[in-house]
Amino acid sequence: MASTSQQQQLQATRAAQKAADAAEKRERLKRALPATVELLQSRQADRIDDRDIDAYVDLNWLEWHGGGLRLTITGRNVCAQSSATAVA
Repeated sequence: MASTSQQQQLQATRAAQKAADAAEKRERLKRALPATVELLQSRQADRIDDRDIDAYVDLNWLEWHGGGLRLTITGRNVCAQSSATAVA
């Protein structure tokens, strides 16, 4: 049986891995957001993975509006930051 300190260390390791996975997913979504916006603008939202849509909505980068998806102000800011980073 593992000691309390070993259990705490294991929990901390798991929490750190979970945080790293979430940060990696967020970064992937951030890089993909401009292409996602293009798909929305060209009315090809069916080409966006459902899990990505859920993640974008959870991040408040996209929102449901009248049965369709649209970019939020936060999403616009993320796109602008991505564009500025790509140019720099």
